[in-house]
Amino acid sequence: MPTSTQAGPLHGVRVLDLSRVLAGPWATQVLADLGAEVIKIERPGVGDDTRAWGPPFLETTDGGRGDAAYFTCANRGKQSVTLDIATPEGAAIARRLAEGCDVVVENFKTGGLKKYGLDYAGLKAIKPSLVYCSITGFGQDGPDAHRAGYDYMIQAMGGLMSITGQPDGAPGAEPMKVGVAVVDLFTGLYASNAILAALLHARATGEGQHIDLALFDVQAAMLANQAANFFATGRSPGRLGNAHPNLAPYQPFPCNDGMAVIAVGNDGQFRALAKALGVEGMGADPRFTTNALRVEHRAALSAEVSALTAGQTVKGLLAVLEAAGVPAGPVNTVAQV
Repeated sequence: MPTSTQAGPLHGVRVLDLSRVLAGPWATQVLADLGAEVIKIERPGVGDDTRAWGPPFLETTDGGRGDAAYFTCANRGKQSVTLDIATPEGAAIARRLAEGCDVVVENFKTGGLKKYGLDYAGLKAIKPSLVYCSITGFGQDGPDAHRAGYDYMIQAMGGLMSITGQPDGAPGAEPMKVGVAVVDLFTGLYASNAILAALLHARATGEGQHIDLALFDVQAAMLANQAANFFATGRSPGRLGNAHPNLAPYQPFPCNDGMAVIAVGNDGQFRALAKALGVEGMGADPRFTTNALRVEHRAALSAEVSALTAGQTVKGLLAVLEAAGVPAGPVNTVAQV
């Protein structure tokens, strides 16, 4: 699916993409967007799994059913080649392609490519400067290295679902996954970053590297402030719905025609919010003068701000807040984006 002939910063870099579904293809799509030539290997007669992950499906020029829309989200700018690497001939072709590439990306089960001579050791022997990126659920070694890993299960195992969704006792309270496959997407971005660093190393030294990326490791890393909160207190963070564990007010508020997110990041912004809502005294309320106090009194603060926004239109409220320098935005549908 090549989309542009414009040269980018990775012009001249060639990538062999042996990955499928999302994490690996997302990484190689980033490289393609930066100008790399990406050769995507797909199974004859089947292709990448996501070509069938519909509906919805695209329509072919003759009115037939084409690929699933899902496939298009992660395979922009690539050249697809059908090749059965399970045959000796196919594996030999893949090895020759790898020899002419700077980067190989794969997400087979750990050790799955060794029998074809397409593992890192096998390809390093013919291309010492090769940057080789393996993406798996749990890494190349360790007790879970043999296990398959998918985004949804990793969101569950890695703690993300435990902090996503309505709090216990609220309607609909249960652990929730995020609306897109964020673990796969983050892993793809971590992979592309690591590949860029390894390419710089290879150009400076002539030495390639094997990048070992695990979805579980990425999920743990992307817990960010929630993990830091746990390390600081020893308490596992819980679900807060749309509220923020470290900031308040930092959540959606009701209007008479929709919802608007107000994202106050400091005390000055809160005072500006109070003034913009016509209750300047709220900014000096001893319960709300600092962020730590606002987090402590989150429920009362949320109720008071909700009462002030409920009678306004989203557009009117946002105009007032923008003029006051208060970060805020509408809750849009995908179509509105």
